[in-house]
Amino acid sequence: MLTYSLAGWMFLIFVGLSFGSFLNVVIKRLPAMLQHRWQREALDIMETRETTPPDTGTRFSLMHPRSHCPSCRTPIRWHDNIPLLGWFKRGGRCAACGASISWHYPAVEAASALLVILAIAIHGPGVEGLFIAAALLILLTLAVIDAETLLLPDSLTLPLLWLGLLFHVVAQPEALQGAVLGAMIGYSLLWSFFWLFKVITGKEGMGYGDFKMLAALGAWTGWLALPLILILSAGLGALVSIAIQLLVPSTRQKMIPFGPYLAMSGIVMLLFGDTLMRLYTL
Repeated sequence: MLTYSLAGWMFLIFVGLSFGSFLNVVIKRLPAMLQHRWQREALDIMETRETTPPDTGTRFSLMHPRSHCPSCRTPIRWHDNIPLLGWFKRGGRCAACGASISWHYPAVEAASALLVILAIAIHGPGVEGLFIAAALLILLTLAVIDAETLLLPDSLTLPLLWLGLLFHVVAQPEALQGAVLGAMIGYSLLWSFFWLFKVITGKEGMGYGDFKMLAALGAWTGWLALPLILILSAGLGALVSIAIQLLVPSTRQKMIPFGPYLAMSGIVMLLFGDTLMRLYTL
C-alpha cells in the first residue's frame, strides 16, 4: 500500500469521481445507441428504410446532448452536475421539476473513486496502476450495463481484452504467454459450457458477451487464475440470485445476468489476485 498526503488522496478521489460521472453517461447511453443501430441494420435487411424506427437513441452520442433530467429533460446546471456532491446538494431530485433522480448515479461515481484509489494504492501510480485502474473502471461499467440491460457490449469487452494483452506487453512481458492462453481458454470454457447446456436442455444458459468477458479477464490474470474467477463468480452469483429470488419472488422467472458476477470477480482478482492465488494453491 502506498501512502499519500491529504492532497494526493483528494486528487485521486476527484479523478475517480470524474471518471464515474463519465461512466454514468456510458452506462445510460451506450445501450440506447446500440439498440438504435441494430434497428437501423434490421430495417436495411428488410429494405424498408422509409420506415422510421422508434426513437431510442437517434440524438444520443456519448457527448451530446448535455446531461439532463430523465423526467423533464431540462439540462443539468454545471454546479448540480458536480460528481456526487451535485446529487446530494439537490437531495437526489431535479432542480427544475423535483422528480427523483436514481441513486445509481452517485453510487457509480463513489464506486469509481474507490476503485481508482485501490488500484493506485495497491499497484502504485506508475504504468501498472494506471492500467489496472482503467480495467477496473471498464469492469464496473460492464457490470452495471449487464445488470440493467442484459448486454455486454463488444465496444467494451473487446478493448478490455486487448488492453489486458497490452498491459502484459508493457508491464509484465514475462507473463504474456499466460495472458494469451488465458484469453483463449477463457473464451473456450464458457463457449463449451454454452453449447453443452444447449444440447442437454435446448436452452441458452448465457450470452456470447460472457465468453468475451471471461476471455478478457483471462488476458489480464492469466489462465491459471481462471478456475478461481469461475468459482468466485459462480458462488457469488448463486448467493445473490437466491437472496434476490427469496426477497423478491416476482424475479424468479427473469433472466439473471452472469456478467456482473464475472466483473466483480475480475475486480477482486485484479486488486488482490496475488494473495488469493497463494491461498488457492495451498
